[in-house]
Amino acid sequence: MDEDIDEDALRHFLPRGFGKHTKEANIAAQIERTRRNVIDSKPKSNTSEVEGGSDEADSNDISEEEDDDNDDDEYPISHELVIKAHDRPVTTITADASGSRFVSGSNDCTIKFHDFASMTPTSLRAFKSVDPTATKSSASTETHPIHHVAFNPHSPSQVLVISATAQARILSRDGDVLTEFIKGDPYLRDMHNTKGHVGEITTGAWHPTNQDLFVTASIDSTLRIWDINFKRSHKDIIVHKSRQAGSAGRTRMSAVAWSSPLQGGPNILVGAAYDGSIAMWSGEGPYARPAAEIRDAHKPNTWTSGLAVSGDGRTVVTRGGDDTIKLWDTRKFKQPVSQVDHESTSAQFPTSNICFAPNSASILTGSSTGYLHILNPATLKPEVVTPVTPGSPLITLLWHPKLNQIFTGSANAETHILYNPSTSTKGAAMVMSKAPKRRHIDDDPNLTTDLSQGISGDSIINPNGVLTTQSSASRHPTIGLTASGKSRDPRRPYIPVTTPFSKSQPDEAHIRNNIPLSSMRDEDPREALLKYAEKAEKDPMFTNAWKQTQPKTIYAELSDEDEEDGPEKKRLKK
Repeated sequence: MDEDIDEDALRHFLPRGFGKHTKEANIAAQIERTRRNVIDSKPKSNTSEVEGGSDEADSNDISEEEDDDNDDDEYPISHELVIKAHDRPVTTITADASGSRFVSGSNDCTIKFHDFASMTPTSLRAFKSVDPTATKSSASTETHPIHHVAFNPHSPSQVLVISATAQARILSRDGDVLTEFIKGDPYLRDMHNTKGHVGEITTGAWHPTNQDLFVTASIDSTLRIWDINFKRSHKDIIVHKSRQAGSAGRTRMSAVAWSSPLQGGPNILVGAAYDGSIAMWSGEGPYARPAAEIRDAHKPNTWTSGLAVSGDGRTVVTRGGDDTIKLWDTRKFKQPVSQVDHESTSAQFPTSNICFAPNSASILTGSSTGYLHILNPATLKPEVVTPVTPGSPLITLLWHPKLNQIFTGSANAETHILYNPSTSTKGAAMVMSKAPKRRHIDDDPNLTTDLSQGISGDSIINPNGVLTTQSSASRHPTIGLTASGKSRDPRRPYIPVTTPFSKSQPDEAHIRNNIPLSSMRDEDPREALLKYAEKAEKDPMFTNAWKQTQPKTIYAELSDEDEEDGPEKKRLKK
C-alpha cells in the first residue's frame, strides 16, 4: 500500500454512514461571516510614546486587545447586517417597541417596511414599499422625500410619517394610510388663525406619555400639537418669534424633541430654529411663551438638524449646522456645558440626527466620512469611532433599547444594523440564526410541467367553468416566456389558449338557442319592421279606440304656403 496517501482527504471522501443525510446550516459560521473587519476602531490618544522594552510593548498590546473586547461587549458594534432596499440616501429609521418590525424612509420618496420574522440570511428585503403622498397609481401625482418616520411608542400599530409637504400622515404598521391631517390657509398672516401648517413640515415627535398626541415642526415658524382623533385642526399651536434682524418675526423650525423623565415628573418640549435659537416649553403647556430660550445657541442661518433629550430630562444635546455639537443643562439653560467641533452634513441632508443611548450613558452621531461616533455625554469626547460606510455620510441613527442594536442609514442607500450576538437579542441576531431558505426545483418554472395544460399540452376541460390557465408563467410573466409570449423551452410547442370567443366558426345553433336576440345581428332592420305592417293595420295597438267611430284616419290638410310659413313661434321670454 502506498504510504503517501493523505488519510484526512481519504476520510473526507469516504461516506461516514448509510442512508439519507440531512444538511444542517452552520449557524456559527453564518454569524461569523457578518463580523465587521474594523481596524483602529478606538480613537488614538495624543499621549507621547514611552520608550521601553519588549515586555512593556507586549503588555500594551494585551491591554489594547482587552479594551477592544470590552468595547465590543459594551457597544453592539462587532457584527453588522446590511440591507439594500432604497435607491437614494436613507434619511430616517424607526422601529417599534418590541423590535419585531422597522421602517426606513429615503429621498427616493418611498417608505420600506421590514419584518425580522419573515427575513432569512438570503432574503434581506422589505415586505412592502409605500409612497405616502401617492393617491392613485394611474394618476400623475407628485412625490416628496421622506423627512421623518416614527412608531408610536405606546401604540405600535401607528406610524407618524413626515414628508416634504404641509400635511402629516398616520400609517398603520402594514403601510395603509389611516389619517391625513389638514393643510392650513397660506393666505392668512396670523398663524393662530390657521388650522394646519402652511409650509413644509421638517420633523415630528410623539408625546412621551399620551398615545394620541404628537408635535410637528414646520418652516412656517410654528410647532403644532395634533390629536390623531381630530384631523381637521390642530390641538395647540406654538408660534416661535424670531428676533433676528430682517426676519419679520419668522424663522424655520428645524428640529423638535418631546421627552419625559424616566423617574417621573413634568415633560419638556424643545425646539430648534434656523436663526440659531433653541427654545424650551413645558410639555403640558401653556405655550404662549417659552420657559427658557437661547437666542445664539448656534450660528444664525444654519440648520440645526440634531436635537435629543437625555432619559432623565436634565441634558439636551444639539448638532448644529455650524460644525459643532453642544450639550445643554435644562436647569441652567443659558450656556453650553460642553462643546466640540464636528463636521455637519445638514446642508446636504437636513435630517442628520444625534441621539442618546438607551441608558443615556453615550451619545451617537454620524459623520460626513461615514464613521459612527460614540461620544461621552459629559465631555463629548469620542469613546469609539468606527467606520460604517466609509466615504458616504452617515445620516440617521437609532439605538433600540430592547434589541440592543444600532440602526444606521447612509447616503449610499444602505441600511446597516450593528449588533453583538452575545448581548443583542432578536432582530438581526435572530435573522442570522436562521437557516437559509432552500431552493426547490419546483421554484423554477423552466424545469417543471405546467399542470394546468396537462402533460401532453391538451387543455383541461372544466364543466360549467371559465377556461383559464393559471400557470407559473402567468403568475411570473418574465419567467419562462419570451417577449412574444412563447415558451423558452424548445421542447414545448406554443399552443394558444382556446376560448369560445377565439373560434373562427362558432356553433350557430348553440348561440341561437341560448343567447337571446342573437338572430338580430344578421337581420335587416327595414324588413324586420315591415314584417309587422299587416298586423298593425288589422289590429292596431294605439288607435284601437277609434276603430268604430273613425275607421279612416283623417290627416290635417296643409297647403304649400302653410308648410313654408309653418306654425307661429312662441315669443321667447327674455
